[in-house]
Amino acid sequence: MLLSMTGHGEALVQDETASVQVEVRTVNNRFLKLNVNTDLDAALQSQIEGLVKQQIGRGSVSVRVKTSPSGNAEPYRLNESLLRSYWLQLSEIAGGSQSVNLESLLTLPGVVEESSSSGQQEKLWPIVQTAVEQALVNLNEMRAREGDTMKQDMLANCGLITQQLELVRKQAPAVIENYAKKMADRINNLLEKYDVSIEPTDLIREVGVFAERCDFSEETVRLDSHIDQFNEIIQRSDSNGRKLDFLVQEMLRETNTIGSKANDATIATHVVEIKTAIERIREMVQNVE
Repeated sequence: MLLSMTGHGEALVQDETASVQVEVRTVNNRFLKLNVNTDLDAALQSQIEGLVKQQIGRGSVSVRVKTSPSGNAEPYRLNESLLRSYWLQLSEIAGGSQSVNLESLLTLPGVVEESSSSGQQEKLWPIVQTAVEQALVNLNEMRAREGDTMKQDMLANCGLITQQLELVRKQAPAVIENYAKKMADRINNLLEKYDVSIEPTDLIREVGVFAERCDFSEETVRLDSHIDQFNEIIQRSDSNGRKLDFLVQEMLRETNTIGSKANDATIATHVVEIKTAIERIREMVQNVE
């Protein structure tokens, strides 16, 4: 299954304590570039990055996580056990000489906890995890739909390349025949002009050298193999844009070699069509994870 590197997914999850909104955007990039924008602490941000990396292997990924307390949630809470501990210890120290001031106790570390404190944020993780995972599911659904569309287009272009390559093969024998005819005509003209003779074996040898030099059968076999591999990889359950990109480069290299070796106008026309189809595939592959 091909996955596009371009997509968008979002999710909103809330319970009685908090509301978490997550938005994930992805665009193509050669490597994985991850940016998480959130008001959560570094530990939770690291966990969010871990969830994203499990689902996305390549691309530029932007994640925005926004948390807010629910309507019945309080932004502050008292740590009653800690407050009681402070009270007992100070009362024991003061004895009966003076009472412990409650307002002073409230200023002591840890007595009043904000909902955004590290301890409170840690309690948010289950709902944050659920929201991030849902956003990633929505993102991957969109990426899969776009990937399937690209897959069909690339398969169609591979079919076009195969058709043009078959026409190149049919034209190959004519390349040698045309060269032999041109060579013979040119030599005959020279023989008539200068009244000299040439052995037929010399002409055959020259045509043989040309035939060996312009033989591109090896390149057509390799190009066929690259197309078969491309079609096989594109049908797999995993998305592997790197391999597809490599094969496209090899397909273009073999096509250029065929064009340069053939030295034939008809084959050159087919080569242009093949290179045009490869270029369309290359543009698609650049956006495959």
